[in-house]
Amino acid sequence: MKNYALNIIMLIIVLGGCKNQEKLQLPNAADILHNNQRNLTDLIVYDIFSPPAASRIYAYTSLAAHEAIRHADTAEASLILKLKGFPKMPEPDKNKKYNFTLAASKAFYSVAANLTFSKDTLLKYETAAYALFKGALSDQEYSNSINFGDTIAKKILERMSSDNYKKTRALEKYYGSKEDCKWQPTAPDYLDGVEPYWGQIKSLVMDSANQFDPGPPPPFNKNKESEFYKMNREVYDIGINLTQEQKDIAHFWDDNPFVMEHTGHMMMATKKQTPGGHWMGIATIACRQTKASAVKAARTYALTAVALFEGFICVFDTKYRYSYVRPITIINQWIDPKWEPCLQTPPFPEYTSGHSTITGSAATVLTKMYGDHFTFQDTSDMRYINMQRHFQSFLQASEECSVSRLYGGIHYRQSLTRGADCGKKIGALIINQLLK
Repeated sequence: MKNYALNIIMLIIVLGGCKNQEKLQLPNAADILHNNQRNLTDLIVYDIFSPPAASRIYAYTSLAAHEAIRHADTAEASLILKLKGFPKMPEPDKNKKYNFTLAASKAFYSVAANLTFSKDTLLKYETAAYALFKGALSDQEYSNSINFGDTIAKKILERMSSDNYKKTRALEKYYGSKEDCKWQPTAPDYLDGVEPYWGQIKSLVMDSANQFDPGPPPPFNKNKESEFYKMNREVYDIGINLTQEQKDIAHFWDDNPFVMEHTGHMMMATKKQTPGGHWMGIATIACRQTKASAVKAARTYALTAVALFEGFICVFDTKYRYSYVRPITIINQWIDPKWEPCLQTPPFPEYTSGHSTITGSAATVLTKMYGDHFTFQDTSDMRYINMQRHFQSFLQASEECSVSRLYGGIHYRQSLTRGADCGKKIGALIINQLLK
């Protein structure tokens, strides 16, 4: 017991001495950013945000972090200056000393506080992040960094407050239509349409939500030789003959943030990360695998998040403009009333595939940053579903993600190809405007 007490006293003396001499070492700056992102994903999972809403959270927080930490590298340009609708960003005072990783963390968490619900949990994450700096920085440098991060956050919030999000919260619910070929709520929960007005959210890069309109889907036709009937038959035939590998692929990429599981009269909800969260996790893997600097990591997160945000605006505008029927509705009416898809059908129209669009966009951007043949083990879902898969490139991962929706029984093949094409065009636009 005496030895234990002596050890504690010695530890206090050592730590106190380090603090006085400002010799406590900070963790790797990039690791701090990675940890911030992981905390945010956990919070989004806990708060159960829709996939489009989650992409908005990732975009504003990641842009805030990048705008702060870019000042650690004089060669790093602002991304926000090239985006639509942002006010002029603050610049650091040349006469003051800053830690820009701390400033980035402050900007990140301050924006997150205005976008998420679980304030106590966020405060714990934030407090733990700031504690890493207190013993290593002078009081003045700590204060300068916090204040600078806060001023950036306020400018980000100015743009965020006018992006039409609040307006869309007050609009009427969407229940679809009984009209032929139109979307209607699907089994087992028959929920109203999620985010029917997301196409009204102000974009960051695109000229408009329908800049990459894929055109209308195939028309309704009961004839067994029609394209419409054959699409439904393909989904059905694949669904009743799934291999174990195809089932694994469907479940790996499901990323449904709130699945209701029904067993008799019992219901149980399962929380998972969103499809955007999955790709932010892949961005982390790319950063860690290449030992990317903190500045490049921040740029990776920001560009990936912008790709996801723009993708969701585009695809949800398309979904509700065409309001196309889901396979389960037609298959149960025409082919097999007892058929169920491998995955639970999400509560919004079918055309085009959201997964295909946003992964096409994110994969295109990540490929530009890390190369065409970036081999990686996707462990980003291990925390939530205990699954991982291996890929030879980001585009291979995006293609598997896309086809997973056909295996899942919730999309037609044409919706996958057209969605992926739109996503790649969005990614190319982002590269052209932000990565020249």
